[in-house]
Amino acid sequence: MAQSIPDADPGRIAARLAELGVSLPEAAKPIANYVPAVITGDLLFVSGQVPMREGKIAYTGKLGAGVPIEMGQEAAQLCFINVLAQAFAALGSLDRVVRVVRLGGFIAAGPEFTQHAQVMNGASDMAVAVFDDAGRHARTTIGVPSLPGDAAVEVEAVFEIA
Repeated sequence: MAQSIPDADPGRIAARLAELGVSLPEAAKPIANYVPAVITGDLLFVSGQVPMREGKIAYTGKLGAGVPIEMGQEAAQLCFINVLAQAFAALGSLDRVVRVVRLGGFIAAGPEFTQHAQVMNGASDMAVAVFDDAGRHARTTIGVPSLPGDAAVEVEAVFEIA
């Protein structure tokens, strides 16, 4: 179920998401002992999000072992959309985001895979598409042997907020 964004004044970021054809999903509930987002000072930390769609992980497996780079990029993009859903749930409006400070990407991959950065560009490109220059961010991308639910990608974020 998509989260509704008020029609009267959808806000700048909600309007941008609509232009991009992106509808925010309902923010996923935690599957373990953590909270999905924490605000401290002027920072919002969003816990890692997997490529969930309609309650199921949409992209599973390992890059370089059956999952092509293009699918990994789509997974990373979907992860960032799920990060935005968590941010929206925590803030009430994505217009409170001043900038995307940092993204962290975890790419499930075989030992020979070396194109982690290209996969993570799916999330980074979406951050810039949504927030323009305020979407340009620092980033860490690492390969891991597995992720929860056999997800292909997981993305976490730090936002500066007003």
